[in-house]
Amino acid sequence: MKALLVYPKYPETFWSYHYALKFVSRKAGFPPLGLLTVAAMFPQGWTKKLVDCNVRSLQDDDVRSADMVFLSAMSVQSQSAKAIIERCKALGKPVVAGGPLFTSHSDEFDNVDHLILNEAEVTLPRFLRDLEHGSPEHLYTTNEWADITTTPLPLWELIDIKKYGSMNIQYSRGCPYDCDFCDITVLYGRVPRTKTSEQVIAEMDSLYARGWRGGVFFVDDNFIGNRGKLKRDLLPALIKWMEKRRHPFTLNTEVSINLADDDKLMRLMSRAGFDAVFVGIESPNEESLAECRKAPNRNRDLLASVKRIQRAGLQVQGGFIVGFDKDPESIFEKVARFVQESGIVTAMVGILNAPRGTKLYQRLFLEGRLLSSMSGDNTDFSINFQPKMSYEALLNGYRKILSEIYSPKQYYARVKKFLKEYKPPQVKIFHLRIDHLKALVKSALVLGIAGRERVYYWKLFFWSLCTRPRLFPLAITLAIYGFHFRKVFEHYVSRF
Repeated sequence: MKALLVYPKYPETFWSYHYALKFVSRKAGFPPLGLLTVAAMFPQGWTKKLVDCNVRSLQDDDVRSADMVFLSAMSVQSQSAKAIIERCKALGKPVVAGGPLFTSHSDEFDNVDHLILNEAEVTLPRFLRDLEHGSPEHLYTTNEWADITTTPLPLWELIDIKKYGSMNIQYSRGCPYDCDFCDITVLYGRVPRTKTSEQVIAEMDSLYARGWRGGVFFVDDNFIGNRGKLKRDLLPALIKWMEKRRHPFTLNTEVSINLADDDKLMRLMSRAGFDAVFVGIESPNEESLAECRKAPNRNRDLLASVKRIQRAGLQVQGGFIVGFDKDPESIFEKVARFVQESGIVTAMVGILNAPRGTKLYQRLFLEGRLLSSMSGDNTDFSINFQPKMSYEALLNGYRKILSEIYSPKQYYARVKKFLKEYKPPQVKIFHLRIDHLKALVKSALVLGIAGRERVYYWKLFFWSLCTRPRLFPLAITLAIYGFHFRKVFEHYVSRF
């Protein structure tokens, strides 16, 4: 069997880092970890080829040479996925599809020959067994959660790792919290399931052996879902591995805000090589947090929690949402002020949407307020339900936040504020690579000469070089990120 695995294209979004990647001559932010893992589950004798449409375009000859096309996608890739399916069907090739998009929206893909829903460790073997016997079914689904200690190593040899800005690893699935707008518990449950430390170290070894040196993103939706196991098992193993190899990777992940309550956990994460964490802060308005059942964020000083994490050597990247029923008219000003005061440089502010299967979706359905399917990108000014606030007020307020926090003046001031308070441990070793020199030269040309932020860029350049020399590479990286964020939001605002 000749299997072609295809990963659809991402639109230009906040997290695509499309414009930032050009500074280091990379094509995509992250490789398709799901497809690379699925490929490792295929029978031994199969021929496997992977095309990531974010790296290169899919050719008709790619499809013609395959016996079967396998597709996986997130909701934000829906448009590209549908085009690929139509193209494969036109060329007479059967399509097999799975992943979050198809699990949540299987009713929209009747033209897919075989839908492998939920977790592949459970449903894919059933499909492969039926395929071998010549009787594959259209739909494979389950209520069973996978034992991810059986998940194989991704087949990294199917991609060119030099095309990507970062590699990725998964340690756990599931989240102990049940925010009403989030579909993670729908897809993966509320009891965090983890791989063994041996599995994770084996994945680190495989990346290291292939020559990777740079960022590794732990894609867990809440990396600290099982804090006890992290502290006694995985993090000590990561520290040992990183120290032995002189810290070849920089790590980042997603966590809940209560990381700030655990000094030992923060110290261990920082020593293990984590230098950034994405935190869903959602809202500075307590009533909105109660509305969406954001348990770990309630009844706490969110600003102080962010500062504690930053002082522990972990950059906080924050997620914020506007559009809750309980949001006051002042919410836009409150969010912008919180972002600025916190020194959260990477602040993803989005409009509330209701993914299928969530408690929010069910409530809005019963209230007759649902409008359409969501785009999968909550920063593109779209909303799939009728908000309590007027639609015009919501969009105008949202636009005001973005224009304020990503204006060069505010953004660079925030970078400087963060760098003054950020305290990475001395143990971290900076490895100078050709990518860094490329990015520095391009940033000087694009931002320092051609960009409208040129004055702020050079002020940051010399300030960080003279007063925070260890953080100079990070300062330039954040300047580049700011350029990307502005370009993306300018594109959205121009359509609004």
